Amino acid sequence: MRLTTKGRFAVTAILDLALSQSQQGGPVSLAGISERQGISLSYLEQLFGKLRRNAVVTSVRGPGGGYLLAKNLDEVSVADIIRAVDEPMDTTQCGGKENCHDDQKCLTHDLWAGLNDRIFEYLSSVKLAHLVAKGRERPASVPMVDMREKRSPVPA
Repeated sequence: MRLTTKGRFAVTAILDLALSQSQQGGPVSLAGISERQGISLSYLEQLFGKLRRNAVVTSVRGPGGGYLLAKNLDEVSVADIIRAVDEPMDTTQCGGKENCHDDQKCLTHDLWAGLNDRIFEYLSSVKLAHLVAKGRERPASVPMVDMREKRSPVPA
């Protein structure tokens, strides 16, 4: 599976939203998420448009407005978030069409298709509630996620 920036940013932004919403108790602004995570505001607006259309978040207009999660934390999986922003989860060369090698299924198609199933199964099992709980456990001195840096987060 090739998870692009779109999928990574969407998961990071939703986790930030969930943590901030639980602390603030109300709508969370995209400007705040942008500042905390180092993600372009215009890019977040595009992502949240898709997330809203796919019922992952709801928007609140006006002063003090922003975004709220549309569902309970235990009802939203990482796979839901990635799917909502149209991120393909596919390790096959052919996009699952079985035309990988001269319009025929290649020798390793079933291997990669099986990997797709396992990845999807895993990402579907990871609920936002679990990520929020992990996020609350981290020391205050460790930033939640800083997408401006290109290194891996500190292992738990």
